[in-house]
Amino acid sequence: MRQWGLSILLAFALLPFNRTLAEPGSIEWQAWSDDVFAKAKNEGRFVLLDLGTVWCHWCHVMEETTYQDPTVIELIRKRYVAVRVDADARPDLSNRYEDYGWPATIVFNADGGEIVKRRGYLPPLPMASMLQAIIDDPTPGPSVVAEKPLVAGHATALGSDLRNKLRQLLIDDYDNTNHGWGTVQKFLDWDTIEYCLSEAAQGDQAFGRMARETLAAQLNLMDPAWGGVYQYSTDGDWQHPHFEKIMQMQAEDLRIYAQAYAFWHDETYLRAASRIRNYLKDFLTSPDGAFYTSQDADLIPGEHGGEYFQLSDADRRKRGVPRIDTHIYSRENGWAINALTRLYAVSGAKDCLGDAIRAANWVCANRALPEGGFRHDDTDALGPYLGDTLSMARAFLTLYECTADRVWLQRAERAARFISANFANNLGYITCAHQGALASKPQLDENVGIVRLANLLWHYTGNSEYRDIAVRAMSFLAAPAVTDHRGFLVAGVLLADKELTSPPLHITVVGRKDDAAGNMLFAAAVLDPATYKRVEWLDEREGPLPNPDVEYPTLSRAAAFLCTDNACSAPIFTADDLIAKTNKH
Repeated sequence: MRQWGLSILLAFALLPFNRTLAEPGSIEWQAWSDDVFAKAKNEGRFVLLDLGTVWCHWCHVMEETTYQDPTVIELIRKRYVAVRVDADARPDLSNRYEDYGWPATIVFNADGGEIVKRRGYLPPLPMASMLQAIIDDPTPGPSVVAEKPLVAGHATALGSDLRNKLRQLLIDDYDNTNHGWGTVQKFLDWDTIEYCLSEAAQGDQAFGRMARETLAAQLNLMDPAWGGVYQYSTDGDWQHPHFEKIMQMQAEDLRIYAQAYAFWHDETYLRAASRIRNYLKDFLTSPDGAFYTSQDADLIPGEHGGEYFQLSDADRRKRGVPRIDTHIYSRENGWAINALTRLYAVSGAKDCLGDAIRAANWVCANRALPEGGFRHDDTDALGPYLGDTLSMARAFLTLYECTADRVWLQRAERAARFISANFANNLGYITCAHQGALASKPQLDENVGIVRLANLLWHYTGNSEYRDIAVRAMSFLAAPAVTDHRGFLVAGVLLADKELTSPPLHITVVGRKDDAAGNMLFAAAVLDPATYKRVEWLDEREGPLPNPDVEYPTLSRAAAFLCTDNACSAPIFTADDLIAKTNKH
């Protein structure tokens, strides 16, 4: 039985969510394209979209049960064009249906209109009943609610009422009993923790407490044998993990624990970040140094992995290792590069920086598009997708902040201009440059990322073009009703608003880059726990800074300056003094 299960695992690994060949009597899965609607119209069929991921336990269960059921197979073969998509491979579809979780089941008419949208595992009998009901009556069901058109307002920032409402929402939705946010699923929302850190830095102890409690609770989702973090826990607590390990969770948790270490100097956070980093190195790093996408929750598809993940490293390996998705996506690599660079900044671990640069160079060599953008994969069925270029741009800007190498700033600028040229919409920025049968829409988290990236680029370069990019994205975030159905997941909007309406902490080191004292000052500057900062190094041999908005004196030794929007400190000559000065800021 075990060998049979492993053979199924291998087959699943080779053909994830895009099978077009079918055994007699099975479902003929198609790849997603605009052609599926033409096929449906020509043949009088509906389009069934099975949107899942290769790491998803319930996707495996649905494949092994529902889609092997004879009645379900017969109904699909009779009246449906069946399409299977890996959500990680198609950001346009995953962003569109992100609220439905995986697996998501969506049925369309031949014109692309939605008839049914269902989230999660559908057993055979309910699935068969749904398929037959659609055949009998193809009018949209109650799961399909007409979307209100987004109306562009004139606001380029949150009004005080909305800002206070969203802030209070974070306070009211906090779980003081089990800690963290969410009543059913528990997971670490990185924007929420980062917002808590920014509020704690301004003296709000309540936000600091919520962040520390949540970071402590999240440690329950750390894999005890391999490191890395599980995706989330069910049952409203932190004791019932789902065992998949996806790159965004690894990278962003790593980044947030590194940031928390810089803020509180608690070794617990540094150890957590280091354990995730080791997991990335051991399991999700390709031979060329780029990063893979995820690791499956199941050793054998459809069989719950709870017992397996209680085993030691050696005992797990005797049974086998859950499948690694070896796709190398630009977006996922950008997340990992950004996180590793942050860990280097707070720990001084040069191997983290080396790994980040190696991956960045690989992506630039293998995924770059003309004019500064990036493909998602080696080849993209549609694309380009906003998330890939945005993620890499953020990674480049972080590399510039932490190395002062102007090549990274130039790459971040080219990526930002590519975003502006290819993804701008009448309101914000859309996920996919290609407008297919399903028109692409602005997605909240991506527009948050654009505000934060482009605004910081504006401060680094002085180029108002980037300010305009940030304002366009903020106009979407500030539009009426955009945050209405986000629940507590609104901290990113608060961060974007906060940063766009205030200058960053600005630290400049003046002196030669081969000077030991200057290097110590620069290390102290990048170690500063502020999540919104502009760190630069003026070595006169390289010419003026990209945004020479401050005139610094020529000194006989390296010095740092701490600036606000209208004044700079006296020269600071030691790392300890710089740390003391920024702590008072």
